[in-house]
Amino acid sequence: MDAPPKISGPGRPPASGGPARQLVVFLHGWGSDGNDLIALAADWARRLPNARFVAPHAPDPCEQNPAGRQWFGLTDRDPRALGQGAARAAGIIDRFLDDELARLGLSDERLALVGFSQGTMMALYVALRRARACAAVVGYSGALVGGETLANELRSRPPVFLAHGDADERIPFDSLTAAVAELGRLDVPVRWHVARGVGHGIDAESLALGGDFLADALGG
Repeated sequence: MDAPPKISGPGRPPASGGPARQLVVFLHGWGSDGNDLIALAADWARRLPNARFVAPHAPDPCEQNPAGRQWFGLTDRDPRALGQGAARAAGIIDRFLDDELARLGLSDERLALVGFSQGTMMALYVALRRARACAAVVGYSGALVGGETLANELRSRPPVFLAHGDADERIPFDSLTAAVAELGRLDVPVRWHVARGVGHGIDAESLALGGDFLADALGG
């Protein structure tokens, strides 16, 4: 079997100037790329001065925006097709995470995944199926993909924080409540925040709450 393709993207070294003691990986949304989320590192570096931040580009050109990238296609919205696409992308992300952790000499306990939109779908998909639990998952404006097979594939229960705008025009707000319910049913510790009046984006309060959650989980 061929090895999953390698991905890469922009990164930010620890603000302390010393070696990385934590790794925070951003997974961007559909039609974007890693440059979109790496800017969040500037907001969280003070809370996590020993963390390396990195935002890999998804492997495929976006179907509707070739200048952007996608983790999986959205032409077929059938849950089975979405799950298959997420499973393929998960193998690519897992290879990236394993390589980065090995390069930095860190374990999964020092890893956090942060996603936006489709990136949240991938952060949840990957983190819940890795053999070793990461420190935390933070997801914005996303959904739980592959939920129909998760009970049989669940391997880890990292703490999860989800935030979603109740005026989201792209991914329905109900996706938050559905994800919280399913994660709770499977005993995955989950906290959530409703961003009042916020559309498909990340507001300042949600950003601050996500940073606090990461700092607590990673010991920042």
